[in-house]
Amino acid sequence: MLSNAESKNYLLHSIRDAVSDKSWRVRYMVADRYVKSASAVEKDVVRDVLVLSLAALLKDNEAEVRTAGAGQIPGFAKLVDQEVILARLMPCVRDMATDTSQHVRAALANQISGLAPLLGKEATIEHLPLFLQLLKDEFPDIRLNIISKLEQVNAQWRIRQAIIDYLPLLANQLGVQFFNEQLSTLCMYWLGDTVFSIREAATVNLKRLTEIFGAERARQAIIAKVLQMGVHPNDLYRMTTIFAITTMAPSLTPEIITENVLYAVVPMQEDPIPNIRFNVAKAFEVLATVLPTTPEGSKVVKRRQILTLPRNQ
Repeated sequence: MLSNAESKNYLLHSIRDAVSDKSWRVRYMVADRYVKSASAVEKDVVRDVLVLSLAALLKDNEAEVRTAGAGQIPGFAKLVDQEVILARLMPCVRDMATDTSQHVRAALANQISGLAPLLGKEATIEHLPLFLQLLKDEFPDIRLNIISKLEQVNAQWRIRQAIIDYLPLLANQLGVQFFNEQLSTLCMYWLGDTVFSIREAATVNLKRLTEIFGAERARQAIIAKVLQMGVHPNDLYRMTTIFAITTMAPSLTPEIITENVLYAVVPMQEDPIPNIRFNVAKAFEVLATVLPTTPEGSKVVKRRQILTLPRNQ
């Protein structure tokens, strides 16, 4: 009977032989079970030997092997230090993000977010373009795999802000329909973020998106959803709605302001929270500067004067 050390040594040699086997099916089988095998040997062996074998599998000539290997990346990354991930695994990940096989890219998209907690905040932000590159992949399944795991990358507020900053570029490339179907909910969610700088960045982001899409196309994709939050039970969302309206106002047409925005904002002058009523007054002042000299514009100014009067809750 083999000793424990002999068993591990035998396993190690078996893995190395399988990784270089002539049959792609053998290489596929070892790639598909790589984390389980690596977990059975010492950490220094994983770092010094098995990480190189995994890198070879991730660069295999057969797409099926690369696909299986992609599914092992986050689990294997937990077995090594951050320095090893950055030096040995991330170069492979960068190559796989542009792999000729959509199945490899889809597998990577389904797993790459699992690296964020292991990379740390700064390294995640540094590699965010790689993550977002998959988000704009031509194949819908790949984009959906990324979106479905976005929360795993979203944990740190600086990472959320970096994602927000990239969204207008993606929206410009992918169009209003993709934004409306896949990203608009996330953008609205950020408006209620617990971190003020994220809420602020989210409102600026909506202004940039409105400019990219054009006011008319943004009317349904963005503006209508923002205005719906004006009746949200959480006063944080109602306050952010006012901030968003004030920020977006210069990018809106007078027609949208009079037909949509005022219709939603006027009732907010009755909000039970004094600070919201005060900011509604400030919003009216901004809206009045956007409107031309019309009866509607005069009414906006008058409303602002009324709303600045103190009142009891």
